[in-house]
Amino acid sequence: MTLPWRRNLRDGRFGLLAAALLLALAALAAPPLPLTRDGVRVLAVVDITGSMNVRDYSAAGQPQSRLEAAKTALRHLLAGLPCGSRFALGLFTERRPFLLFAPVEVCENFAPLDGAVAALDWRMAWEADSRVAAGLYRSVTMAGEIGSDLLFLTDGQEAPPLPAGRTPSFEGAPGAVRGLIVGVGGYALSPIPKFNDRGRETGFYAETEVQQENRFGPPPADAETREGYNPRNAPFGAQAAHGSEHLSSVREPYLRDLAARTGLAYAHLDGPASLDSPLRAAATARPVPGQLDLRPFLGTTALLLALAAFAAGPLRARSGRLTLRKA
Repeated sequence: MTLPWRRNLRDGRFGLLAAALLLALAALAAPPLPLTRDGVRVLAVVDITGSMNVRDYSAAGQPQSRLEAAKTALRHLLAGLPCGSRFALGLFTERRPFLLFAPVEVCENFAPLDGAVAALDWRMAWEADSRVAAGLYRSVTMAGEIGSDLLFLTDGQEAPPLPAGRTPSFEGAPGAVRGLIVGVGGYALSPIPKFNDRGRETGFYAETEVQQENRFGPPPADAETREGYNPRNAPFGAQAAHGSEHLSSVREPYLRDLAARTGLAYAHLDGPASLDSPLRAAATARPVPGQLDLRPFLGTTALLLALAAFAAGPLRARSGRLTLRKA
């Protein structure tokens, strides 16, 4: 005759419950495992000039401005950065960036960091001009001063436009600061929203309301062929300039040229997750200490084993009844 306790030992449910008990005890006592992961230290500078209000993105079936798309992507990036990474935020308008705060750890400060990005607004701009090259070059210098890589988000539209073929030279050392230029905006020309002094949208800019040509400095090579040209009194011709500067698209060739001049990488903003991989590839990998807590895994496994043990009895009884009916 088999003793009851020996019969219980041979029962598979006993093994499941015993394993669940051992895992539960391990979950109570297991210390976290130390590990090292690759983090980043990055300064994100966001263009908040007027063309960033162009709505050539979409979210939830509704038009979305470039600035809102950039903010959404930054918040997605923040949520995925490993603990120990550090993040700083700045604004760009006119010709210089403004640092909002120095690099801080992303996990301990996630809520205020996420709130700061969400609160970015074009009304924070202190000037209407958008001298992208100058702002980028100064952002590179700023990132170097605080020991960070650079993430510069802009559509690349210079306002006023640059003189033809005269991109400002970069006086720093290309590649001394690593990072990423992100082109924000669609490839097709779109109208630029216009706002009154109370911040209310009143329409779109017309051709006559936007400077279409930069007429400072030496005239262009075709100046002599223009109507009304006079080398002294009308070196750019006598007619008003025409163009499409009142419309906007991402100036990708120009931004790629700026990336080559500064030694930065380039990527286009294609969606909320489109910053994650390009930044990891362009930024400096910075080892940061971390911990792997095994307790959630051990506890979950123990719970699943216990549930399996309690479910095994009813399943076995049902199987037996089906066998008797067939017999």
